[in-house]
Amino acid sequence: MTGTEKTPAAAPSFRLAYVPGATPAKWVRIWNERLPDTPLTLVPVAAGDAADTLRRGEADAGLVRLPVDRTYFSAIPLYTETTVVLVPKDHVVAAVEEVTLADLADEIVQHPLDDVLGWERPPGQPAFERPATTADAVELVAAGVGLLIVPQSLARLHHRRDLTYRPVADAPGSDVALAWPEERTTDQVEDFIGIVRGRTVNSSRGRQSPQEKAPAKKKPAKPAPRKTPARGTGRPKPGAKQQGGAKRGKPRKRS
Repeated sequence: MTGTEKTPAAAPSFRLAYVPGATPAKWVRIWNERLPDTPLTLVPVAAGDAADTLRRGEADAGLVRLPVDRTYFSAIPLYTETTVVLVPKDHVVAAVEEVTLADLADEIVQHPLDDVLGWERPPGQPAFERPATTADAVELVAAGVGLLIVPQSLARLHHRRDLTYRPVADAPGSDVALAWPEERTTDQVEDFIGIVRGRTVNSSRGRQSPQEKAPAKKKPAKPAPRKTPARGTGRPKPGAKQQGGAKRGKPRKRS
């Protein structure tokens, strides 16, 4: 290899981080249909690690839970999840359609260290010790040690036959957003933004393909319209002055 030869540029790719409970499958499918030559890699991360993963450049964008540092990240809120309480199937809560936080005031409520709801004061009675993870808290609930309040997607993720869940009417929801470092808004990030916002392939706000970027062929110019000949080239009008002469009229009769 000579000194003048250049190393070929790496093919573009896109790495999408996602937290537990987030479901990127639909958007990944659309990406693969529209951009088959640009591989998308999914990067699973814990909810508390998502921001650091993006800061370190280990993913280009992420499906994260709000809030995030808006001085560093751009974020597009996608949806708000319903909050539910996870209980054993034989618990009294399982007999109703929904509950309130007041209904759980006397219950032991597990509050794992990776909790994503950001309580100022967790509801219910605290457990003797906080479990390390949501998965550990689910095991405790299954063993009959307290209840667990989580976003609905996490209740589904940790589904067990001996557990069920009910909505908590007045609990805060959990906002899921697409976030990325603002200073690293790449073409691939723009492409993914277009997908999650539901833009079509031909959307004027989406990125254009190379074929769409090529200048359109110019249409041949239309021939200039023919000019109408200047007036006066034909016979003079009656009563008009002739060059160098007086007005033409009928000759007077001599008396």
